[in-house]
Amino acid sequence: MRAAIGLTVIALSAPPALAQRPAAPAPARPNSAAPADQAAIARARAFIRDTMTVLGAPGASVAVMRRGKVIWSEGFGFADLEQGVLATPLTRFRVGSVSKALTAAAVGALVEAGKLDLDAPVQRYVPSFPAKRWPITSRLLGGHLAGIRHYRDESEFVMKRHYPDVQSGLAIFADDSLLFEPGTRFSYSSFGFNLLSAVIEAAAGEPFLAFMERRVFDAAGLLHTVADHVDSIVPSRARWYTRGPDHGGIINAPATDNSYKWAGGGFLSTTEDLVAFGDAMLHGRLLQPATVRQLWTSQRLASGRETGYGIGWSVGKDAAGRTMVSHGGGSVGGTAMLLIYPEQDLVIAVLVNSDSTFVDATATIAGMFLE
Repeated sequence: MRAAIGLTVIALSAPPALAQRPAAPAPARPNSAAPADQAAIARARAFIRDTMTVLGAPGASVAVMRRGKVIWSEGFGFADLEQGVLATPLTRFRVGSVSKALTAAAVGALVEAGKLDLDAPVQRYVPSFPAKRWPITSRLLGGHLAGIRHYRDESEFVMKRHYPDVQSGLAIFADDSLLFEPGTRFSYSSFGFNLLSAVIEAAAGEPFLAFMERRVFDAAGLLHTVADHVDSIVPSRARWYTRGPDHGGIINAPATDNSYKWAGGGFLSTTEDLVAFGDAMLHGRLLQPATVRQLWTSQRLASGRETGYGIGWSVGKDAAGRTMVSHGGGSVGGTAMLLIYPEQDLVIAVLVNSDSTFVDATATIAGMFLE
């Protein structure tokens, strides 16, 4: 309670020029869960606590939504070790590449509005981007099929420089050759989403972040999802951690500025916002069902082989043969997973403020609620 009051005071006293979408009150929690869910919650809670202890993960949050209702939402450990601030359902974590799924919703919205042709060359929207040996389209960018490179080394992952807009961030890779003929290979690329954000900005006719806030975050009711501005006061933002040399104790993660890659890995969110986003996608409240199906359908290489990735989403089956769509994320001092089981109407989000993480076990946690 004292921590919550302290966060409220910070939110109220932050200068307006620095405030970034102040945290809204937590939504009402269900008073009780079904007996089967209570058993699953108990098992999952024990699994998370044990795993955090083994890995040395400082803080985490999890939310589970079934048929439009949050049946479990809980924070674990610490959002800030030095200040002793506990992680809660309102803690804002770095979501890393889960940002790509959020960005894909903006792509879908522009397609529905007739403002974006997925198969047009990107130069129709971003004429300043150098033409390559082969044409690049938004569909290829959204499916990691365009041949745009990924990070070369850690210096491109842990950036210190601030980029004032999405166009300026393109300079990092704009003059590089494509890795292959687009459509012939799958090669994961966060920089490809940099270029996609410039396409979105031009097609929307407004700054990328403004469009994301209006058409995705606000439209889906995501009250705690924001860009990770390092120079702004962001209520309930976690601190970021990693492991020391040779997997030693927990240490602070290096400082970084994610302004060069908002679309591919630069957003903050909460687990409750992420499951609300997944549920809005699942039930057509954000995009039309046909648009969602397009985003959630695996693309194919020129050879005809499926890639297991649509537009901003991984698609596939779990070990039991159940359809699932998902996206994971890794960022400096943060890891994330958003997992949706469409046929079971189940959405799960897990966020951790460290690269010592268990988010790859989200499907294991999901299994506890699917048994």
